[in-house]
Amino acid sequence: MKAFAPRSLDEAMVRLTEDPDLRLLAGCTDLMVGEPEDRLGLPGVLDLRGLSELRRIEWHDDALEIGAVTPFSQIRDSPEVQKSFPALAEAASKIGGWQIQNRASLGGNMANASPAGDSLPVLLVLEAQVVLVGPEGTRTVPYREFHLGYRQTALGPGEIIGWVRLPKPPENAMQFFRKVGAREAQAISKVVVALLADVSDGRVSEYRLAAGSVAEVPLRLTEVEKAMVGRAAKAEIANLAGHLAAQAVRPIDDVRSTAEYRRFALEQVVRRMTLQLVRRVPE
Repeated sequence: MKAFAPRSLDEAMVRLTEDPDLRLLAGCTDLMVGEPEDRLGLPGVLDLRGLSELRRIEWHDDALEIGAVTPFSQIRDSPEVQKSFPALAEAASKIGGWQIQNRASLGGNMANASPAGDSLPVLLVLEAQVVLVGPEGTRTVPYREFHLGYRQTALGPGEIIGWVRLPKPPENAMQFFRKVGAREAQAISKVVVALLADVSDGRVSEYRLAAGSVAEVPLRLTEVEKAMVGRAAKAEIANLAGHLAAQAVRPIDDVRSTAEYRRFALEQVVRRMTLQLVRRVPE
């Protein structure tokens, strides 16, 4: 099997253009535990982990850019992420165990396109932009348009995920993340939820809600968002938010959970997050 470790992004593009069947590697935490035929049948691999252009966390023009092969341990420990995007730092700390976090990458989580990817609902509520790099240069795709279907993405031929741009969130907005799994670590999510919300003058002024493991792709629950914005920030809206969230999804039964439990868990998590939001508002 052919294996390449390019020293620059330009070299990676040349290799991929010459051999478009190469499998891109950004951590291997899914590939190495997959079916043997998925590994043994590979025509070759292109290891992107050594590319400094894709392994960074830095501010550019009021947006934090995170390279695609940046490991979750680096995201978890980043002062910039912890300060401005605490929900992403929390998600990074819940992905697998520490060994997984040292190898698994943000771009890998996105490209793998599992609806249970822990970081994906967070990227949705943060309204991330994805910069794709290809033979014709770069193009930017809103993250909400990146997942086209189960395990399907907006990546075109010869393209790779370069980096993610996270615009600065509203200054006083609260961020929440919750993963529901069979155990604290090393578990695939039964339900994963992210919320970014704010209150102004006693009313909900911002409410972005997303969930994973409840559909074939991670979802922004826009109908819930519309119902919450403008409401008085009182405890009773928490029950409404949870109920609407449970009604907005169509989960499935599988080996990890039942559809009924997923709806129940989603409802309870959204209700508790919304309670945390409104309880910071004085009566």
